[in-house]
Amino acid sequence: MNKNYRVNLGFARYSAAVLVQFTNGIILSLTGNTSFPTPPVTLAALAALLTALVNAMAAASQGGKPLISAKNDAQEALVTALRKIAAYVQSQAGQNYTVLLTSGFLINSTNRARSPLIAPSITEILNNVSTQLTARVTPLVNARSYQLKVFKPDGTLFLTLDSTQARRIVVPGVTPGVIYTLQARAVGGSTGYSPWSLPLPCIAT
Repeated sequence: MNKNYRVNLGFARYSAAVLVQFTNGIILSLTGNTSFPTPPVTLAALAALLTALVNAMAAASQGGKPLISAKNDAQEALVTALRKIAAYVQSQAGQNYTVLLTSGFLINSTNRARSPLIAPSITEILNNVSTQLTARVTPLVNARSYQLKVFKPDGTLFLTLDSTQARRIVVPGVTPGVIYTLQARAVGGSTGYSPWSLPLPCIAT
């Protein structure tokens, strides 16, 4: 049976904070992406909507219905823009799974049968920013999100992160010179979670 791949529109239900992270990933993935040269919302316009939401979130933290309403309006405007870009990505890529993944959007298969997810792989860990690591994980069909565990050299858990992006999971607050070990798993499928990936070490800078 041929699989039918569709762009996941679940970002419309994300919290404002998660939507900010997701949109940053979309901008990163589409910048210079020759498969999607003319999105219906330019990346500059998308970045402006993102900034408006971040500013509205900061203002809404002070409380008050007008500020909260303004934050909600900014979030809805960003979601609307992302929906337009998602439709464009689907139209441009069709059923080319590899091309769809380069957009930064999560991809679903519309096959009815749900199956367990395989373990993803950590393909790269970047340490080019001080006190920060960035992990890249293989995207999986029907994965809703990804989890990353970060361990200290003595094996104790340092941090657990949840991310909607497989290609860019940022680990903040690491200590330069310390070797951390990372493992990732996908969320979704018939069992809820995939197995954990093989551990991969990286020294922080």
